[in-house]
Amino acid sequence: MSHQEAHDVIVIGAGASGLAAATALHAAGRDVVVLEARARVGGRLLSIPTSHPGRALDLGATWFWDGEDRVRTLAARSGIQTFDQHLAGDTMLQETTGVRRLTGNLIDAPSRRFATGAQDLAAALAAALPAGALRLDTPVTAIHPAGQGGLDVLTPAGTLHAGYVVLAVPPALALERIDFDDTLPDDLVRLARATPVWMGAAVKVVAQYPAAFWRQDGLAGAAFSRTGPLQEIHDMSGPDGEPAALFGFAHARTVRPGFEQAATAQLARLFGPGAGAPVALHVQDWSTERWTAPSTVQRLADYSLFGHRLYQRPALDGRLHWATTETATDHAGHIEGALAAGEHAARAILGAPADVNDTAQHVTAPSR
Repeated sequence: MSHQEAHDVIVIGAGASGLAAATALHAAGRDVVVLEARARVGGRLLSIPTSHPGRALDLGATWFWDGEDRVRTLAARSGIQTFDQHLAGDTMLQETTGVRRLTGNLIDAPSRRFATGAQDLAAALAAALPAGALRLDTPVTAIHPAGQGGLDVLTPAGTLHAGYVVLAVPPALALERIDFDDTLPDDLVRLARATPVWMGAAVKVVAQYPAAFWRQDGLAGAAFSRTGPLQEIHDMSGPDGEPAALFGFAHARTVRPGFEQAATAQLARLFGPGAGAPVALHVQDWSTERWTAPSTVQRLADYSLFGHRLYQRPALDGRLHWATTETATDHAGHIEGALAAGEHAARAILGAPADVNDTAQHVTAPSR
């Protein structure tokens, strides 16, 4: 690429937010390019295939709930099969004094999952973009106002120019990884650096088994623990229990040598000896993902900053728009919030006054 390469909009990040913004802008006639640092789309939507055809296990976002119509509509439109989270059975509680069985499922609420994995939502959005609009392995190193108006976006491969930029990566990560040349307002910088990254300090442990044996024992696959390392556990089996799996959340600070052995030993104490010998164990430590978590991620804890008013208006003379699940005013931290934030950014750009840097015709954003 060369410095002369110019686009109406550059979207930084090919997670759910960035791709939602990009597809809406493309459908409205805008020339859009999506720059993604990873070699894949999805961001915190990460699914791994299994030996069961058409079934996957989620190492990132997992569920959606009633009232989250953007997710439901996208899945239905894309032909992605969804199914109900398994709820039936009792809950296990692990305390320092031992393990207890509690009547009923005291953790899970009615929700839906994706048979082929949540990452397929991102893949479906990416497939709606024209050839060449999505560029993987392209991290952004700097964003600077351009002398002729608009913004220059710097990458290791060169510089691009855009009338508008959608910043679809966690705010704290953006402030750590991208050089803004001291052009952002101080209050916005303080806010972005202090905003937690959803799942950024989480470790997700997925244990796969030949069968969901806990269900035959009348257990829901649900557990919570005051001793850890897994703090809460859920049934992650696919439709009709295949593939069979449990997953648990741990905090990144608990990961140390022997963590995997401690996790499987805990599963065995809660669900019986069979739980201690999974056929596969997947550990996804999001705090070590360089394109998700800043170095400060374990210290960021003020979730009241999600959806802050400063994220709802663009920066840099109306050119820089925020779009991540952390900036959503509703359903923040959910896939629904990510999609809503992307739509918000697209609507704001489509409604901006036209000028010499905006080459495409302004039209109404497409409906969901």
